Amino acid sequence: MSLKSRFLTLFTAAAATAAFATFTIAQESPAATPAEKKAEKKFKGKGGKMGHFGKRGMRGGRGMMGAGFRGVELTESQKAQIKAIREANKPTGAHRDEMKAMAEARRAGTITDAQKERMTAIRQEMVAHRQNVQAQIQAVLTPEQRTQIEQRRNEMKQKREQFRQNRPERRQRGNAPAVPSDTI
Repeated sequence: MSLKSRFLTLFTAAAATAAFATFTIAQESPAATPAEKKAEKKFKGKGGKMGHFGKRGMRGGRGMMGAGFRGVELTESQKAQIKAIREANKPTGAHRDEMKAMAEARRAGTITDAQKERMTAIRQEMVAHRQNVQAQIQAVLTPEQRTQIEQRRNEMKQKREQFRQNRPERRQRGNAPAVPSDTI
């Protein structure tokens, strides 16, 4: 065998080894199982967003007025007034930090009676603050707009109740028959 053919054979073997190594490395990352894909999709929500409790807040980023004003025609001045009310009443985060510390103490089992009372007081204060903001916003609306919002709330309440009533039926259709615990 000539030197030229040995060199060509060695070069071809090295190139083939490099190519196979590249393909092997590319395939080493494990593919996500269907359960992992489902969990990832559930977390992201529609369109890759974080879902209801992600970066866009509880309402899922439905705009400046939230879902409570859907279907209600607000004037530009009403929108500006409501926005100003919400801006003026933004939470500061002081209560959140305090509640977080007390929640950690509760999980650790070291919560005191004084902390429990403080948690109750903070919750009552937050409820009163939310009611105050709602009253300010209600004052901006016309009687017709208030009626529209109330009708929408009642419709949503009925839909939620119907959803709750149909839940056992949906669970039975979606799941296999349950095995009684006394037979195991």
